[in-house]
Amino acid sequence: MTHLPERLINGYRAFMDGRYATERDRYRALAKDGQTPETMVIACCDSRAAPETIFDCGPGELFVVRNVANLVPPYAPDGKHHSTSAALEFAVQSLKVKHIVVLGHGRCGGIRAALDPSAAPLSPGDFIGKWMGLVAPAAEAVAGNEMMTQSERQTALERISIRYSLANLRSFPCVSILEGKGRLSLHGAWFDISSGELWAMNPQTGDFERPETD
Repeated sequence: MTHLPERLINGYRAFMDGRYATERDRYRALAKDGQTPETMVIACCDSRAAPETIFDCGPGELFVVRNVANLVPPYAPDGKHHSTSAALEFAVQSLKVKHIVVLGHGRCGGIRAALDPSAAPLSPGDFIGKWMGLVAPAAEAVAGNEMMTQSERQTALERISIRYSLANLRSFPCVSILEGKGRLSLHGAWFDISSGELWAMNPQTGDFERPETD
């Protein structure tokens, strides 16, 4: 009798025989010395867009936070529960990461929901609807553009939402202060699931461009 899905058990066995076996010393060092990642990635929880896979990173290299549509809420010290903000605080204040990357992706379900506010909530709490309200103004503007196709509106809002999250990151004092001192840099990126293409946001223009890969 197993307490986990069989696919996960088989995957774990392959991990122990493969990656763990070849990186045993690294795992033991991480266990002993703790983690010191230089980069935090805020990504979507979509199963098709895992940052560690996209960037081919090993254990201890990335500090990853995943939520619906890779959104960062604005700074709000209101005493409520803030998962993403708590992770951001830990990454910046305790781990002292040098980079924060907001990683969006194509065909994002959360963005699709934001573009169709008339869709029925998945539950009485409508947690996704309320969460995607973070980009409601942009969603309304993009959804109302009849000159764009549905897929163009989808991609546009996926990329605009990355800019929203970067702006919200800068509303956190710990982020804006360190960025101003040159000790922390913010980045935006968008991953196309169907083609595997990665687009990086130009910090000066806000345009998404293909990085040099040669």
